[in-house]
Amino acid sequence: MNYILKVENLEKSYHNHKVLSNLNMKIEEGAIYGLVGRNGAGKTTLIRIITGLQAPTKGNYEIFDINYKNSKIKKHLRTIGAIIEKPALIENMTARENIIEQSKIVGTIQTIDIDALLKLVGLNDTDNKKVRNFSLGMRQRLGIAITLCSNPKFIILDEPINGLDPEGIIAIRKLILKLNKEQNITFLISSHYLDELSKIATNYGFIKNGKIIKEISSKEFNEKKQIKTELIVDVPKTAIKYFKLKNLQYKIIDNNTFELSNITNISNLILELSNLNCSVKNIKKTEETLENYYLDLIGGKEND
Repeated sequence: MNYILKVENLEKSYHNHKVLSNLNMKIEEGAIYGLVGRNGAGKTTLIRIITGLQAPTKGNYEIFDINYKNSKIKKHLRTIGAIIEKPALIENMTARENIIEQSKIVGTIQTIDIDALLKLVGLNDTDNKKVRNFSLGMRQRLGIAITLCSNPKFIILDEPINGLDPEGIIAIRKLILKLNKEQNITFLISSHYLDELSKIATNYGFIKNGKIIKEISSKEFNEKKQIKTELIVDVPKTAIKYFKLKNLQYKIIDNNTFELSNITNISNLILELSNLNCSVKNIKKTEETLENYYLDLIGGKEND
């Protein structure tokens, strides 16, 4: 198995404040890795270290099997595309002019097909329109186009759909999937939009207090995610006795409402409760979402 990124026991401290603590993670080649965590969990600090903008206090990481301490790492870091917080764009230039300037910097001006790149990100009809007049979605797509100037195999995006309207979100999603599938570009994406992330990610890393507390593939998550069944009954005490007798996993929602996990035979459950003179008044089935999984994992809702 080939890994684009391997992080081992990474730590980062500012004075006496530890931002990253014994952090470990791996990103397979070809993956779309979703990095999920609360504000202040260490996501941006981790990204800044990976891109060479900051040095770790302790620990190691490798990109393309090259240790960050190796002098060769600088050459490989140039082939990583990254947008941290927001794209670095020249406001008084067009999309084409921005791409030309970036391709000069990375040395690909002689080989890059600017027309094809503009078409790829959906900006081929912007002509002489200045970036200062671009929508937020257009700016994000141009930012991705600029990262592509260095022909990267690995792109890092920090909150790429933050503030976008639905149309902009869909455009970014389609672009990421296209680049991943057609050009085999590996992505690390930090995002709070878990529902959207679940539509594209192949792997997830959940970060809490500067440490990755869980890594899971989307395949594994889909296989393990729980089916929740919400029941409203008329005799809750009888229902609780039945749940305990059958060793069913349940949670009390309110006086008459219960949430059960992974019930395979609903009809049988209703019948057996009825035989105990406990009627089911209402029933609703829901599938566990990535958001619910995340909240259960980190313990509670995020305070923004």
